[in-house]
Amino acid sequence: MESERERRFPGPRRGQLLFAIALLVFAAFLLSQTPSQTRWVAKTDFFAQPRFWPAVGLISMVVLGGLHLAGLPWRRFQRADFIEARKWSTALEYAAWFMAYVFAVPVIGYLPTTVIFVPLLARRLGYRSARMLLASIVFAVVTVVVFKSILAVKIPGGMIYEYLPGAIRSFFILNF
Repeated sequence: MESERERRFPGPRRGQLLFAIALLVFAAFLLSQTPSQTRWVAKTDFFAQPRFWPAVGLISMVVLGGLHLAGLPWRRFQRADFIEARKWSTALEYAAWFMAYVFAVPVIGYLPTTVIFVPLLARRLGYRSARMLLASIVFAVVTVVVFKSILAVKIPGGMIYEYLPGAIRSFFILNF
């Protein structure tokens, strides 16, 4: 049964406890890494120390995360919390897609990787008609042409380009 405090909580209930715990754990982890990631420089003003402001920010995150957790009127996970966590995890899926793309470009090459990943992502987003998949392929090719030719972005050629004959290999490395 809900207490009066739980019933009168003004904010959305789903995900609050999970967010508060995750914030507190992540902030405490980052704070524990401060000594190895920053340093204290001799003969430097206190407020100009490289470690000072990151430590202030992380200590604030830990304190405010703890206050947020302490201020929540409930201490049990409910079904809505797990549903909310599943929604949040979709952002991690797209981060995984991006990392796979980043690791595939040096191996396969910019053009083939882009032409493979853009239709796959379009399909993942729900665009399943042949027209939309064709549009995504055209978009991928135009993106590569704009970045490599017009904007002259230097993107290394893929390792598979090494297996092409001489002149074709140079053309692919420079343009695709």
